[in-house]
Parts: sequence; structure tokens; C-alpha cells
Amino acid sequence: MRIFVLPGDGIGPEICQATVTVLQAADRAFELGLSYDYEEIGFVSLEKYGTTLRDETLDRARSFDGIILGPVSHMDYPPRDKGGPNPSAQFRVKLDLYANVRPARSRPFLNASGKEMDLVIMREATEGFYPDRNMFKGSGEFMPTPDVVISMRKLTAHACERIARAAFVLAMKRRKKVTAIHKANNFILSDGFFLEKVHKVAADFPEVSVDEVIVDAMTAHLVRHPSRFDVVVATNFHADILSDLASELSGGLGLAGSINANAETGRVCAQAQHGSAPDIQGQNKANPTSLILSAGMMLSWLGEQRGLPAFEAAGAAIDRAVDAVLADPKTRTPDLGGPLGTDAFGEHVARRVARG
Repeated sequence: MRIFVLPGDGIGPEICQATVTVLQAADRAFELGLSYDYEEIGFVSLEKYGTTLRDETLDRARSFDGIILGPVSHMDYPPRDKGGPNPSAQFRVKLDLYANVRPARSRPFLNASGKEMDLVIMREATEGFYPDRNMFKGSGEFMPTPDVVISMRKLTAHACERIARAAFVLAMKRRKKVTAIHKANNFILSDGFFLEKVHKVAADFPEVSVDEVIVDAMTAHLVRHPSRFDVVVATNFHADILSDLASELSGGLGLAGSINANAETGRVCAQAQHGSAPDIQGQNKANPTSLILSAGMMLSWLGEQRGLPAFEAAGAAIDRAVDAVLADPKTRTPDLGGPLGTDAFGEHVARRVARG
């Protein structure tokens, strides 16, 4: 099984290395047969090749079983036409990784809010309000005059229906409840269209209950009683914001895994939910939990899609190992009040995984 590792910017190389350390332990314990290839993206690629993401890199990615995509500092890149495309967006769009799966689960030993949460946000990742992925050519955001900015949103039946279907398929494996997020009281056509497609798909899953929540109300519900939610499905922009809120309420962005996947093509990419944190780059302070959990999700997804029980077991073992290490204050990273550096944390998790 071939894994493509793209370390990215800032703390990316550090947390990628810690993640590979954990994967190597899982490989030994569960006999997965993993191999790794590396490629530059981001600022390293920009300096070397004149672009933050080469077409050749995307083409290579198509041949791998799984991808580990490190965080990128895309806000600091030059414009796209000067070599600065956002690798994260390009991977999602060009490889059609439409399902951004973002779980948020509270842990009793790291639960500042005291409220239980165990939900998954299913985010459509290839269109929506994002200017860099809603046009065939050019940007969906433009200025017709110096004092006017127009930003366009694109929703398609195909994209709405397939993210809804992914949400219902997941809900069947969980608590059989889907919550559709919208703002149809204002975005009458677009969010109304999204809800229409969700309910169309819902007809194929009579065992799953469906409700609708307006996006601004959802922020309050997540704070007040997050335990009522199971699988939450939303368009790109709404889901992006809500997933950050849910992850922070459940313990922090640094503790939340994430994958981008397409069950039809069999492609999956592990990606941390947080950014590149250049302020602590190279200091061995970064918490690699998010990317480690994402890699575990990637293994579980591959195992489920391809009928490989060892991969599912390895993914579950990584999840348990992370919890076991985080439960002890002495084996946490500095952001959680602990003494461990990035590499030492990865080694602790790897040793736990090795126990099976």
C-alpha cells in the first residue's frame, strides 16, 4: 500500500514525520505493507519550481493508495497566476475529493466545556462560496469597479446529492440521524436547492431521521447541547466554520482528525484540521495529534473500502493510542500543558500502537 507524503509549510514537516512514525508502528503491528514517497509543496516547491504545486505532483498523487497532506501557508502565497495556488484546494478539486469528513469527539480528560460531543461534519469540498473552486477558469470573486467586489457561489445537484449520500451512508453506521445545515430563510434558491437534494437522497434511507437547522442557530446548539447531533451535512462554507467550532468545543483544533475522500474513485487524503503555525516552526513544539488521527482515519477508510480488516484494526488502534497518551498530563504537548515535543509525542503514540 503506497502512501504519498507532502509535508507542506510551517510545522508540516514535523507533524508529518511524527505521523509517519506512528504509521510505521501500525505497519509492523498489523502487517499492512506500507511504503512512502515524498514530494515538495508550498514554499519549498515555490522556491525550487516557481509554483506551490506542480501539475506533476497532482498527477503522481493519482497513483497512490493514500495521501498525507501537511498544512500549508496559502494566505502568504503569491497570487495563483504568479505560482501560488492553494495545494489543499487543488487536491480537493482536481482529485475530486469531495467529502471532507470532520469528526468532533469530546474526551472526559480534556473536556473544558463539560458537555459530551460525538458527531461528524460532512463537508462538501469542491464548490460553494470558495472563489478558487467554483469556476472552470478564473476566480469566482472579482471587482467590476474599484469600489465593488462580487463573490459568486456555485451549487450543483451532483455535488449536493453525493455529499448528502455520503452523510446518510455514514449515519447508517452510527446513530442514524442526519442534520442538514442551511440558511434557506435568506439564501432561498441556493440553500433551498441544497435542502431539496438532501431530502431527495433521504428517501433512500428511511431508517435515518433527518432534521434541518439554520446555520447561525447551529452555532448556539453546538455550544448548548452538542450531544443531540450525530452526522451533520452542509455546503462547503457553512461546514468549514461549524467544523472549526465543533472541534474547538470538543477539545481543540489540534485534537481533530480529518480526511478528504471519494468512495467512487477510491482516493483518500489525510489532512489536519489546523493551519501551518509558522510561529512555532522548527521548534519541536507542535501537537501532531490532528494529523496522526487523520492518518488513522485514512487507514480505517481504506480498510472499509477495500475489505481489509487489518487496516480498520490499525486505524482503531491509532485512535485508542492517541487517547491513552493524551489521558496522561505527563505525555502531552506544550499546547496542552505537557512537556513532550512533537517527535516524542509521536514516539509515545507509536509505542502504544505497537501494543495493538
